[in-house]
Amino acid sequence: MAYDFDLFVIGAGSGGVRAARFAAGFGAKVAVAESRYLGGTCVNVGCVPKKLLVYGAHVADELEQAAGFGWTLEEGHFDWGTLIANKNREIERLNGIYRNLLVNSGVTLLQGHARLTGANEVDVDGQRYTAEHILIATGGWPQVPDIPGKELAITSNEAFYLKELPRRVLVVGGGYIAVEFAGIFQGLGAATTLLYRGDLFLRGFDGSVRTHLKEELEKRGLDLQFNADIQRIDKLDDGSLKATLKDGRELVADCVFYATGRRPMLDNLGLENTGVELDARGIRVDDQYQTTAPSILAIGDVIGRVQLTPVALAEGMAVARRLFKPEQYRPVDYQNIPTAVFSQPPIGTVGLTEEQALEAGHKVQIFESRFRAMKLTLTDIQEKTLMKLVVDAETDKVLGCHMVGPDAGEIVQGLGIALKAGATKQQFDETIGVHPTAAEEFVTMRTVTR
Repeated sequence: MAYDFDLFVIGAGSGGVRAARFAAGFGAKVAVAESRYLGGTCVNVGCVPKKLLVYGAHVADELEQAAGFGWTLEEGHFDWGTLIANKNREIERLNGIYRNLLVNSGVTLLQGHARLTGANEVDVDGQRYTAEHILIATGGWPQVPDIPGKELAITSNEAFYLKELPRRVLVVGGGYIAVEFAGIFQGLGAATTLLYRGDLFLRGFDGSVRTHLKEELEKRGLDLQFNADIQRIDKLDDGSLKATLKDGRELVADCVFYATGRRPMLDNLGLENTGVELDARGIRVDDQYQTTAPSILAIGDVIGRVQLTPVALAEGMAVARRLFKPEQYRPVDYQNIPTAVFSQPPIGTVGLTEEQALEAGHKVQIFESRFRAMKLTLTDIQEKTLMKLVVDAETDKVLGCHMVGPDAGEIVQGLGIALKAGATKQQFDETIGVHPTAAEEFVTMRTVTR
């Protein structure tokens, strides 16, 4: 049978665009359908705009530190509208880049809602297309618990387009998105409370990292309320919102921001017309991203494995190579994936946490260092940086590197290469540090702390 396309990609986010571009570069006839925005969550309502807002919030720290270096500054004034307008302009620029990447690669770009009508058929706003392979890369969507007043809350989707900065914000959630946005709102001047139903946020991160960040956020004045959850939200006569907690307490704010998880974006996708099956995480796929329908594949957040943009990029590349350049195919390695949380201060981490290493049966040595960064010694700021190595006591292999402090994400990227290469603690010790930097602490920690 002759198909209209060799590969039809549903979703022009990071993973879908990567798969489409490289498949076209390998000689395949490719189409991409997108109904919202080019670049997906990351470019439009995720990593990129969030990082820009983090930069904006961090300016307050720079201004506070300036006096220690001899700078006398007039009282600063922050304008939310200017930041959002500049952010929007940058996102529009990136949308154009994604469009050019696709079109210049020879990909057919269809802007409309794609719906599966069969194992090899897709309908885009009434137009039918056939394809030998179909790739679902529709990503995820934030979800708010089904409580009375849920329509009064916002998520990360809406936060980037608020007309003005709320004076008082309740952030609900314990994951990295909640922690990051709590830092953004507080750093830009909003009175911010972070509510989490558990004992401590960032479940799954190293215990030392979680505790250290809690202490640093409290130093900054962020109101952390653990074992707390909202039962209902009501709008008051003055337009503010009243959150009634499950323990009976009432909190009033101008904005209630939910970051309590994301779901696979499967709305009106037409999966019922195919043999595609779901599991607890999303679309069920095998190790080669094949669904239970042989002609249909899925990658990225929609399969619910590791929900990170670089992982979706790697999965998209793997699909393109396996289908159209098999001699270059390499499976995605999900071990030792470096990641960062752009909290304030930020987290960088790669490899096993102390808890994971022990659970896996390793006999471990822990090296930890807490210190006040050199930049702060001329100021009154008492923030501490944390660095931690998890080492296998029997093989000397470094199992995990963790950091809380300025530039943590930048520093941990290099450590990710070391862990991927199987570096030992001796090799860390024999590496000469860059002085004076915070990063050199990772190669100068000599004393086992436990």
